[in-house]
Amino acid sequence: MPEELSAEDRKLQTLARATRARTGAAQGAAVRDTDGRTYAGATVELPSLQVSAIGVCIAMAVASGSRGLEAVVLMGTDTLPPADAAAIQEFAGDQVTVHLR
Repeated sequence: MPEELSAEDRKLQTLARATRARTGAAQGAAVRDTDGRTYAGATVELPSLQVSAIGVCIAMAVASGSRGLEAVVLMGTDTLPPADAAAIQEFAGDQVTVHLR
């Protein structure tokens, strides 16, 4: 059974779920940065561009001037892909809460 989410992390779950549903993507993600801003994204699978949902969120956070993450929610899988784990680690360190749904 998945762990209980805080109220703030439930908001991330709602954003990730809605983004995934709206786009019909394989995965949806949402992150909260260290300033409390949220970013939501979905898997991008174009012939010339492939980006994970977490990759989209991290790219948006970096482009917005964020300096790190507090929490990540990934919808559509029960395992964190190694490339996403590496991106989270590189951008935000190893103290980030990651919820898989």
